[in-house]
Amino acid sequence: MEFFCYHRDRTDSLALRIRLGEEHWSYMDGYERELIARGPTYADDDETPTGSVHIVDLPDPAAARAFAFDEPGYQAGVYRDVLLRRWRNMLGRTMWDFPGGRTGGDRFLVLGLGPEKDTGPALPPSKDELVAFGPLLSDDGTIWLGTAVLLRAPDPETARAVLSPDLYADIEVHKWEFGGRR
Repeated sequence: MEFFCYHRDRTDSLALRIRLGEEHWSYMDGYERELIARGPTYADDDETPTGSVHIVDLPDPAAARAFAFDEPGYQAGVYRDVLLRRWRNMLGRTMWDFPGGRTGGDRFLVLGLGPEKDTGPALPPSKDELVAFGPLLSDDGTIWLGTAVLLRAPDPETARAVLSPDLYADIEVHKWEFGGRR
């Protein structure tokens, strides 16, 4: 089962985040084979971390909750909240298989939250700039709760346009970059 996990940083937790950096990396090293995508999100200054995205393939919701809430930064209070949802990999690949590579261009996390219609997400006609794309689902995988997208785009407005605004109660756009030691 695939899961989308977004730890959002607590205000003024940067020093703690930095201090726990190696512990976080070591923890994630234990999930290297299960990770589909990962990486930090940033504030508009492109320097201040605002969160941490992990898309991971785990056996069940209990294993996903353990993954999210045993993470050293979460345990120490770096994060203010965690969005954890079942997810389905509509591209069938990991971020490391993204044809555009790890560098070049701006990257974004786009979250479409609270679908207003029960149609489910549709892949955009052009998938060339998509790093990861899939629905956010209930624990049993039957209810569509939103959509999570990682993509390369020239600006936040272009990134936002990957999701149709009439399908969602809210669309969030966050600067994102490839993470991991690979």
